[in-house]
Amino acid sequence: MRAAKWFLILATFASCAGKPVVQSPPLVVIEDTYTPTQDTVASGEADPVTVRTSNIAEEIRALVWKATPSSLVRALDLIRSRELSNGEFGRAMNAVSVRLLKSIYPDVRSSFPPTDPPKTGVYSIYMRIFSDIDRFVYTPPAFSSVDFLIYILPFLSLLNDSNGDRVSAAMPDLQKAISLNPTSPIALYLLGFAHEKNGNFSEALGEYAKALAVSTECYPATQGSARIMTARGLYQDAVKTLSDLLVLYPESIGIKKQLAHVYFMMKDWPRAENAIAEILQQNGKDAEFILMRAHVLVEEGLFLQAQAPLDIYASINPNNPEYLFLRARIQAEGYRNRDGALNYLRSLLASPLTDEPIVVYTAKLLMESQRATEQAEGRTVLDRLLNVESPSIAVIELALTDAIKRLAWTNARFYVARLLEKRRSMDDLLNAYIVEHGIGNNAAALSYAQELYRTDPANEEACVAYISALLDTGRVDEALRLINARLSSAANGVSKARYYYLRSRTRTSDETKLSDLRSCLFEDPRNLNALIAMFDFYRKQRDDRRAVYYLKQALAVSPSNPSLKQYEKDYAGQL
Repeated sequence: MRAAKWFLILATFASCAGKPVVQSPPLVVIEDTYTPTQDTVASGEADPVTVRTSNIAEEIRALVWKATPSSLVRALDLIRSRELSNGEFGRAMNAVSVRLLKSIYPDVRSSFPPTDPPKTGVYSIYMRIFSDIDRFVYTPPAFSSVDFLIYILPFLSLLNDSNGDRVSAAMPDLQKAISLNPTSPIALYLLGFAHEKNGNFSEALGEYAKALAVSTECYPATQGSARIMTARGLYQDAVKTLSDLLVLYPESIGIKKQLAHVYFMMKDWPRAENAIAEILQQNGKDAEFILMRAHVLVEEGLFLQAQAPLDIYASINPNNPEYLFLRARIQAEGYRNRDGALNYLRSLLASPLTDEPIVVYTAKLLMESQRATEQAEGRTVLDRLLNVESPSIAVIELALTDAIKRLAWTNARFYVARLLEKRRSMDDLLNAYIVEHGIGNNAAALSYAQELYRTDPANEEACVAYISALLDTGRVDEALRLINARLSSAANGVSKARYYYLRSRTRTSDETKLSDLRSCLFEDPRNLNALIAMFDFYRKQRDDRRAVYYLKQALAVSPSNPSLKQYEKDYAGQL
């Protein structure tokens, strides 16, 4: 028996010649009476499994150390078919395989056996690790150990840990695991996951690529890569990656959830809604996706339909800030009930944990109010948002909108310059034109308007701004050619009204000027520019009756317009 034992040892070493070295404990044939000690297991000197066949323990251990979905399932099959599930070795490997499958590869479809890891003896170390995992405790192994599993298993306690320091502290153990067993993808994946947790995306992608190079079965590495693509705004790449993965795992709820998140992030509401609906078909009580469905419906303007999932969510967590925010949006945008919306939002303002988008939305609602007290309250909230080292783009946009509304051109110029430093969108250029036009800097206004128009000649806002800038700088003939061309192709009354008003600015006689203004108001009775122009015309004619008529309509359209406030006072007795 001993001769056979040494023959197997030598054969094992010989078979490793020329291959990558994997430091697994060598297999020996163990007599039924042999009882190894804890030290012999830790040092790798002996395998304490009592089996009749000479290489089954080695095969099972190699499969578990490989730690791919197929190898772990195969290990479970061998333990069952060879009736090893009652021995300490079989119970230990059984428990390790099931734990890895459920934690790392949850989309693998298999009927897992019950687990009963040994609580005493040489394999009780795995039971202690599992106990730590369940308590979210990371206990590092003795660094002298050569057991690959005790380096990777403790990291399972950190999979949902947001503490970067704890994750970083575990990384040397993963590096040791890779050195012990370079033919398994799992330690490489976990190291990539640790880098991802700490925001080291380039390093994470590198480790994920290594894991997939070792085994394409390590699909969590593909999911990790897709998460990083999403975080970097590479939404189409993430969709392609996850869609390809879903072909391999068509029943994977995890991949479907991740894909739904990407659609949500890229604001592809129809595809997000379909993806969420499929998830809720499998689990109609998934609170996260119930709320996400309501959010998507609100974004699509389907306010009545959004009420149903919100009613369901109200029984789960009625104090959730996003839930209250969505309720507020339905009131403000669906029912035009500003007071109802503010009732939901004011309770959130008192919380220091309130998300910035909710605070920005609240400030916007307050500043749009007709009540001076609410406008002041909104600007107080805005000042708080601005009083940080680097205000977000959303905050600067709100400050710019408010400054333009108040005709506070100096402040507005400061905010638009901040936006143009960060980006140069069509909206930013349009606001830059509006600000320079308001200041009276017609040359600068024309420069921004030209850039707008050249970027997208079909854009109506860009065209109107460019025509206005041409008129402001005396280039009437160019403006008139554009106006007439646009009038002949305008798709609706609102568009036609804008060009009739612009053409009225080119007219030299009162008759033709009034004709264009009347045509403008026929197409769009709420065109503020035309109403103000008609008021101004009759004011100069000292026709107070008609002047007041148009002033009333202008104030109805824009009651807080600063340019009308003085006239409102002048004609107060007649309004």
